[in-house]
Amino acid sequence: MASEQKRIRIAVVGGGIGGLCLALGLLRHPQLDVHVYEAAPQFAEIGAGVAFGINAQTALFKLDPRIRPAYETIRTSNVDASTDAEQKKATYFRIQLGMDHKNGKDKADDQICEIMCVGGFSSVHRARFLDSLVALLPEKVMQDNVSFGHRFVDLKELPDGKVQLEFANGKTAEADAVIGCDGIKSEVRQILLGRDRPESKPRFTHKYAYRGLIPMERARAELGDRQAQNSHHNLGYDGHVLTFPIDKGKTMNVVAFQTMERDWDQSDWVKQVKKEDLVRDFQHWGANVRKIIGMMERCDMWALFEHPPSHTYHKKGQICLLGDAAHASTPHQGSGAGMAIEDAYILSSLLGDIQDTSMLEAVFHAYETVRKARTQLLVSRSHEQSMLYDFQADGIRDDVSKLAEILPRRWDWIWDEDLEVELRDARSILNQKAPNASKPNI
Repeated sequence: MASEQKRIRIAVVGGGIGGLCLALGLLRHPQLDVHVYEAAPQFAEIGAGVAFGINAQTALFKLDPRIRPAYETIRTSNVDASTDAEQKKATYFRIQLGMDHKNGKDKADDQICEIMCVGGFSSVHRARFLDSLVALLPEKVMQDNVSFGHRFVDLKELPDGKVQLEFANGKTAEADAVIGCDGIKSEVRQILLGRDRPESKPRFTHKYAYRGLIPMERARAELGDRQAQNSHHNLGYDGHVLTFPIDKGKTMNVVAFQTMERDWDQSDWVKQVKKEDLVRDFQHWGANVRKIIGMMERCDMWALFEHPPSHTYHKKGQICLLGDAAHASTPHQGSGAGMAIEDAYILSSLLGDIQDTSMLEAVFHAYETVRKARTQLLVSRSHEQSMLYDFQADGIRDDVSKLAEILPRRWDWIWDEDLEVELRDARSILNQKAPNASKPNI
């Protein structure tokens, strides 16, 4: 084991899915001294269900072999998804009309297409998934390597090349490098890119969503087993409604999207509204969508923001961004959390290859080189996806036949990524920046 004096101290700001996955990957390397700083009094996730494609699952299980059995105990799949036996693919989502088409022929609940993928649909409850990751952290790590109640506010470069983190509670900490995993409102991002630069702050997408959890027994009674127990996108004019099972099939997760022409004029991105406002937004939709809306008890409106593309993810081997802090996306391709997990796998692997701080800048450069284009593409493609779902895409609009042709291929570039090739490319870049300085742990 590397001596305490030579260990590379990595400060992870943010203990959400991305930050915890990164920490689990880094803790496997004895030359790295990892410390997680979380603003909340405990690890917690906002939101309910999150879907993971085969790419995200692959990265997750590579990060730490212990994650696979933990994941399998909480994952939820479709109940009756059709399967393409020849390609060994199963249904990820069914996409259907959520309201009657203006052509007078196509009706609500008519299927547009099925999205197929290896393994089919897989979702988890965010909080339970985070709990399963936390359970993998040894008690000593929780005591010595995690600080709660530490809201990061500023960063200073020290004369010896280290950085000093400052927190709202008045405390400070030193590290060789800080990795911002602090989400879409990332303070680390603003420091890295410059607080006055437009690219440092998220932008409103003119979309908002209502979120809800419905007991599966009630959903089955109202909608029938097929609609309630399987994942569906219900498309319509200027909005769409997503449903999928979570909690091992005990709950139906709902996200109902709508379009807003005006800008979001509140500092808080979650707004309490009345049930009649929610019902009014979907009053012209089909019977099943109206039933779903009627079963939703929470009436919170969530504004949807995304990050404009940033020119870099790192600076001087001292600061680096990961997950939503680097490339916050809308949820329309269901891959934001998955990209953060991919980031964590690549970055933790590269950091595990080095033995001293002189290599940090080369590591961050290699990480950015292989990750930036892919992750920023997700932001733009997810934005495009919302336009397709809401019949707003130029040249397509509400053309059901075109949607049926286009949508099934929209996820291939996400799911088909070979992470080992990506990591090999990153290691090659790392060696070019500093020949013979890395020692890949393959």
